[in-house]
This record gives sequence, structure tokens and C-alpha cells, in this order.
Amino acid sequence: MKKQRVGVIGLGPIGNKHADIYSEIQDAELVAVCDIDRTRADASAKRLGVRKFYSVGEMIANAKLDMVSVATGGQEYGSDHFEPTMEALEAGLHVLGEKPISNDIVQAEKMVVKAREKGLCYGINLNHRFTPAARLAKRWIDEGRIGHQLFINVSMWIMNPRESSPWFQIKALHPHTVDMMRYFAGDVEAVQCFAAKAPGRKIWSTAQFNMRFRSGVIGHLCGSYDIERGHPMERVELAGVKGRFVIEDIFREVTLYPAGNLEKTVYTNPLFGGMRDFDDTFRNRLGCFVEELNNGTAPDKIDGSGADGLAAQKVLAAAIRSIETEAIVKVE
Repeated sequence: MKKQRVGVIGLGPIGNKHADIYSEIQDAELVAVCDIDRTRADASAKRLGVRKFYSVGEMIANAKLDMVSVATGGQEYGSDHFEPTMEALEAGLHVLGEKPISNDIVQAEKMVVKAREKGLCYGINLNHRFTPAARLAKRWIDEGRIGHQLFINVSMWIMNPRESSPWFQIKALHPHTVDMMRYFAGDVEAVQCFAAKAPGRKIWSTAQFNMRFRSGVIGHLCGSYDIERGHPMERVELAGVKGRFVIEDIFREVTLYPAGNLEKTVYTNPLFGGMRDFDDTFRNRLGCFVEELNNGTAPDKIDGSGADGLAAQKVLAAAIRSIETEAIVKVE
């Protein structure tokens, strides 16, 4: 089977993580890295033994790539994604982008449209759905073990002391949580959001969302940049008329509680052979994208697609408008 020739754009900690993982994936070949910061590009290229480039155009013209990871950052972790993504797509390369897809909805829409026009696969690193616990929970839904869905509750928190834009926590943290809610319960129709500033904070560092899904499911989401990581950082609960499941701490454990049955089903991440740490969510996600490319997966069937990333940001844009107006806002 042909290996996917990969280039990584943006060589901060996340970009280097992408590069490391591609160098491990059997069906991928890391051939180039790129950063406008020459020191970072030089260091990564030397460490990994691959070619270095200081511009996306130069890398595309000379490295004979099949795909790129766009792991740039910028304001709200997303403002620098647009230009390299568009340049790669225009050149006919598949793209896996970091989350958020963009901190700007118009730019995000243009990237999704460009990938569709070019017939290319475009994915976003929505890595929380790429765990055995999430996959098992999804299977329970598909098997009808939850039944007609009623509500979904999600919470996620980490300590991030950065003081960026007022909406930094909402735009940068919650692509993951909203994607998990959409993964299990479908599209969000309307949002009501409240936000708070912890002592000494200038940004809206904690937020609580109420949601109505197109299916009629109701949802609740709470997230914060004010709580230390030592505690479990994510919890997902979905309930229906036939049962309920709870995912604890992203991949640590998922439990199915069948309605009318006191015998529960529990999957616990094994000590040996299971996910070792959070980096394994990246390994699963990047590995899935490479596998999809090698298997010829249609662009509109990509798991954790650009369209999924865009849908999550539209929910967050509605949440921001809700905070500003103190109203329930429909998701556009």
C-alpha cells in the first residue's frame, strides 16, 4: 500500500506532536516540516531527519506531498489556519487541521467550500471522539441501547491562565465538547449561554451553555479555563428512554446504565494495551485520517471533518451572541 507523504505546517508543541506521530505511523511518511520561524523549522527538521521549509509554497513546490497537517496557532488558537490550509487545498493536498478550524466563521466556511470544490479530504483534530470509550458509546447508540434520546450533559475544564480575547475560552476549548455533543446527539438548533470571569481574570474564563438539538434532545455544557488538570477534565453523559451512558475523563471509562436493569456494563481503559495518555488521542486521530486516505474514503465521509469543525464553531458563535444579548440564539 502506498504511504501518504506528509508535511507538517507550524512547529510549536502541537505541530511537533503531529510530526512525531506521523513518523511512527506505518502507512505515513513524514517528509517535510515548515515554519516561518526558522529556528523552530531547523530544530524540528534536524531532530526528525526530514527536509525543512520556511514557507508553505516552497514546501508544496518541492516536497511531493499527499497531505499536510496544519498545526499553526494565532489568536484564539485559530487565526493562522486559514492561509496555509487554503494554499494546501489549492495545490491539491488533503489537509488535517488543528482545532478550532478557525476563530473566524467566514474563513472556516471558505476552507470547507474549497475542500469540497477540489474533491479533497479535510479533517479537523477533534481528537476526543477518537477513543475506544467514545467509539463504544457510539456503538451503543447505533445498536438502539439508548433508545430515543432525551438529554446530554458535558463538562470540561483545564487551567489556562492566558489572557487573550474575551472569547478565548469559548472558541479554543469548546470545539471538543461541542463536537462530542454533536457526535452523539446530532446538530444543535439553538443556544443560551452565560459566562463568568474568575477572580483576576479579564476574559470570560468559565461558561455554561443550554442547547436544543434539531432532534429535540436538550443539552447542557459547562467548561472552564480556571480549574487545575489534576482532576478529571471531561465528562459526557447521554440519556434516553432505554438507557444512559457516562464517559469519564475522555478515555478512562465508559459505563452503560440500562433502563430497568441494575446490571451495568463498564469498559475501563486497560493498564496494558490500552490508551497510555492524552497523546494517544492524537495518535488515534491522525492514524484514522491516514487510514481513510489510504482506503479511498470519500471526502464527505471523513470522520471529524472540516464540516464538523465548522458546525462546532457555529454553535460557539451563537453562544457568544447569546452572552452579548442575553437571549436564546439560533445556530445559523
